Amino acid sequence: MTEPVVLSSELLGFPAGARVLIVNCDDFGMRRGINVAVVEAIEGGIGSSCSLMVPCPGAGEAMQLLRERPGIPFGIHLTLVCEAEREGAWGPVASKGRVGSLLDEAGELFSPGRCDELLGRARIEEVEVEFRAQVEVVLEAGLVPTHLDWHCLADGGREDIFELTLALAGEYGLAVRVWGEAGRRRVRGLPVTDNDFLDSFSLGLDGKAARYARLLRELPVGLSEWAVHPGVGDAESRVVEPGGWRVRQTDHEFLMSTEARELLREEGVFVIDYRGVQEWWSGSRRPGGR
Repeated sequence: MTEPVVLSSELLGFPAGARVLIVNCDDFGMRRGINVAVVEAIEGGIGSSCSLMVPCPGAGEAMQLLRERPGIPFGIHLTLVCEAEREGAWGPVASKGRVGSLLDEAGELFSPGRCDELLGRARIEEVEVEFRAQVEVVLEAGLVPTHLDWHCLADGGREDIFELTLALAGEYGLAVRVWGEAGRRRVRGLPVTDNDFLDSFSLGLDGKAARYARLLRELPVGLSEWAVHPGVGDAESRVVEPGGWRVRQTDHEFLMSTEARELLREEGVFVIDYRGVQEWWSGSRRPGGR
């Protein structure tokens, strides 16, 4: 007999039929214009959490912002890929001699267009070295993350990277963003997205606010997650990311809008962050949990 499916929203204590949404601001730490927008989206908009990219130029500023704002929940956006080549390559956090299989011919992180090459050569023990280095930098800064997720690699991009991340999350007491069907099966019984995952870079720019509004009205029952990418569209961003800054600016505009707040209220959508999810993953909220 097939066991009834329990939605993640119900595991988290919401009633049957509730629509629950995590609005996670990805790429925190990439650069100043993104840092500003992420903080604004969480403190004054509908953003509920963010993910910090440790190898990026703005990571130091981002961590300082988090220290000054301990109420902002954040995860670690585990980064093996550099997508902003115009602002200079992102090196690894670990010493290059320890993670050679993760680096291109210039000794830097691979670009998104070379993800297949990266995944074909990356040695799992070196991925672990780099992931641990990124987590430890955050902990050494006195910050307490809620979860782990990946930059440009869906569910880690490779099964052994996914499994490594689960192991690190268990070691550090963190949740993991899981949204692929194979990943959901692997972690069944733990709260993960019940519904299709939204990456805001998949949305077109024309009519984007109306599309967001429609998605809120049609949000399905259960736990959903939006990975949004707010940015202020400053001069630096326009130069560094000519193909992406408009995505970030339009995300920021909707997240900060009165329309977004009113829609959430009218539709009765619960917006949460990863703290409750983390409690389940760490065992503290499971029946008989430690």
